Amino acid sequence: MEHQQLEGWRWNRPGDRILDIDIPLSVGVMEPRSHPLHLNTIEFLWDPEKNASAFIQVNCISTEFTPRKHGGEKGVPFRIQVDTFTTNEHGEYMEHVHSSSCQVKVFKPKGADRKLKTDREKIDKKSPQDRDKYQLSHETTVLKECSPWPDALNLTSHSSSSTPSPVYHSSPTPCSFTDSNCSPNQQGELLMPGCSDHLLPSSSLQDTQQWLHHHRFAPFSRLFSSFSGADLLRMSREDLIQICGPADGIRLFNTMKGRCIQPRLTIYVCQQQTRIQPPVKPGGADVYHALYLEELTLLDLSEKIALLYSITPQQITHIYRQKPSGIHVLVSDEMVQNLKEETSFILSTIRDGTTDGYFVVLK
Repeated sequence: MEHQQLEGWRWNRPGDRILDIDIPLSVGVMEPRSHPLHLNTIEFLWDPEKNASAFIQVNCISTEFTPRKHGGEKGVPFRIQVDTFTTNEHGEYMEHVHSSSCQVKVFKPKGADRKLKTDREKIDKKSPQDRDKYQLSHETTVLKECSPWPDALNLTSHSSSSTPSPVYHSSPTPCSFTDSNCSPNQQGELLMPGCSDHLLPSSSLQDTQQWLHHHRFAPFSRLFSSFSGADLLRMSREDLIQICGPADGIRLFNTMKGRCIQPRLTIYVCQQQTRIQPPVKPGGADVYHALYLEELTLLDLSEKIALLYSITPQQITHIYRQKPSGIHVLVSDEMVQNLKEETSFILSTIRDGTTDGYFVVLK
């Protein structure tokens, strides 16, 4: 029932989270992280030797989970639970230290005031003996010790004797405290030299998991643990957005389909030959190379020309465009932005006498 209610809330509130940390009010909270699929969990690091306090934001009210949203003061109770983990010998947050929780109900301001007033009136009507059965008011929330968050046991294949931290254990990026806190397994996953850039229908379960880690989709590796390459490739763009959220779903779909960034401008250039050089191609025809500019800037043009001449962009002192009248116009970002698609140029280079660079002329 809880799973169905959370899924219903996800559909009604796309892009929203149930739980967040109020960073400006919190003290000693470092590196807060949230899993895109776990809307009601958030994790952070803190130093036990320093003062730390976490202020949380609950972005839903108890009556959102009652039939027809008319729960009045009988909204669904929530449980706020804090699970604390420390690092093991490998620097992974696997060692469970303590768990505590409390039950709360969340209402809008007027509903909360009405709820508190009604509770006070009920207690006032009780006899002194019955009042002792109720918990006294406290200035801060009192958490009682409880068992660890059960879902954490299912997030990895480790034994239940070492309860893992659900986010920090599965995160693809190493922790940024010190190098000694990084997991050797995580560092190995980041390299993966043998992992293919393309997901194939013939990819096995293990190949698919490696591909997900290699392309920074590690948070979803458990979700797709039983998917082969063919299973994942059959999923539509809408399916992935529904499962992974808009941002990661679109990125996963484009990565699976091998979609590359479309160039903003394509121009064709031919290197001018000297008289003593033989023709590049039998028959004397000039050979043109395509330059694909992702950015309409002089810097991007310099990088592409430098790659063509096997030199560094810093060796190109200036780029000029030779007009039909013979004048040389200095190429700027504005000129690159106004070049027409698939324009053809003949490239010539002049040695810069003052430096080791070159002047490039577009004819």
